[in-house]
Amino acid sequence: MKFIIKLTTAALALATLTACGTNNDKPADATRQIRIATESNFKPFSYLDTQGNVVGFEIDLANALCEQIKAQCNIISQDWDSLIPSLNANQSDAIMAGMSITQERQQVVDFSEPYFDNALVLVGKKGDATTIDSIAGKTVATQQATLAADYLKQNHPDAIVKAYDKQDNAYLDLSAGRADLMLSDAVPITDWLSTETGANFEIKGQPIDINDKVAIAVRKGDTALKADFDNALAALKQNGKYDEIVSKYFDKQTLLQK
Repeated sequence: MKFIIKLTTAALALATLTACGTNNDKPADATRQIRIATESNFKPFSYLDTQGNVVGFEIDLANALCEQIKAQCNIISQDWDSLIPSLNANQSDAIMAGMSITQERQQVVDFSEPYFDNALVLVGKKGDATTIDSIAGKTVATQQATLAADYLKQNHPDAIVKAYDKQDNAYLDLSAGRADLMLSDAVPITDWLSTETGANFEIKGQPIDINDKVAIAVRKGDTALKADFDNALAALKQNGKYDEIVSKYFDKQTLLQK
């Protein structure tokens, strides 16, 4: 079964460092550290809790991967647009931020095996009959430099696209009526719709399958770290830890399947 789950200022904003804990009997190798960059505005994948700690699905998955690799892991929260530049400037070792595998990105980074699939959904006010095929002239919010933004540009040039630096800002403008609709990733949208702010909105039509695979990005040519992540991810899927983390953050009844 595939779970369809995402998916962004050039200044480096290394906001929050948290050590990924290790609970296994064999301690992690204290001489090895893996710095994993994320963006903390993408609930439930990576976000800040009320105490300002970076939490979420990807944080728990990163923790489990580091535990499996037997390395110490630091999570670095920063802006989406700085993720790849800071990786290639050796300010981080990997990226886990709902980053999709694209041909453009593969020119500058390497990717692990995917750890989830993504589909796009259109969201608007309840009772509005608009679908993805009738958004011409409508103001559609999305997050900049994402596949959702690319999809709108390539497939719906007649839509009025408002691109935001953070997903949270897209939610704010949609709820305030400064945008008619929003195109984004399926699971974060489902999470937002369950909140008080999103209660008056709904998904319009069917999910848009763009064959989007999300994976861990590493520096080009870092085959050793890529292999470590691939092997660790395979082990977590085999021993049930991956499904355990999924179940913590996602209701399987609400996850879209393909």
